[in-house]
Amino acid sequence: MSAPKWNRKVHRVGALLVAAPALVILVTGLVLQLKKDWSWVQPATVSGSTTELAISWERVLEIAAAVPEAKVETWADIDRLDVRPSKGMLKVRCANGWEVQIDTLSGAVLSSEQRRSDWLESLHDGSWFSDKVKLLVFLPAGILLLILWGTGVYLWLLPHLVRRRRKVRS
Repeated sequence: MSAPKWNRKVHRVGALLVAAPALVILVTGLVLQLKKDWSWVQPATVSGSTTELAISWERVLEIAAAVPEAKVETWADIDRLDVRPSKGMLKVRCANGWEVQIDTLSGAVLSSEQRRSDWLESLHDGSWFSDKVKLLVFLPAGILLLILWGTGVYLWLLPHLVRRRRKVRS
């Protein structure tokens, strides 16, 4: 089988195989590109009143626990803390996807909203489905997308190379 025919066949079959995972990757990737600009994806960062950390970690836990949507009772309910000294605030990222932003001086809740970017990232890489789906579907889909890119470039270049070769012979 000639190289152009093989490339066209790989391109057609590969496109069918990666259609669904590629659609998930593309759509979530586009939405994630806007995460800092679209508060539905990730709450905007609100600045606090000072640049010093004046509240204790125990107080941070109490404040987060006082927000009903956060569903925080212990440190196990908190996924991570993101301290922003230059903004005078810290983010409490809860295990249920909720985000509470706290002023580092007064302990006031600056913002309390759903954070969807982590969920979108897990959907984007396939880990939301399971680790097996991530490795057995999304990873091969990514590799096939790279191959499709290569065969697409080849198929695009082929007519230009043929025309150039004909001009050289003439």
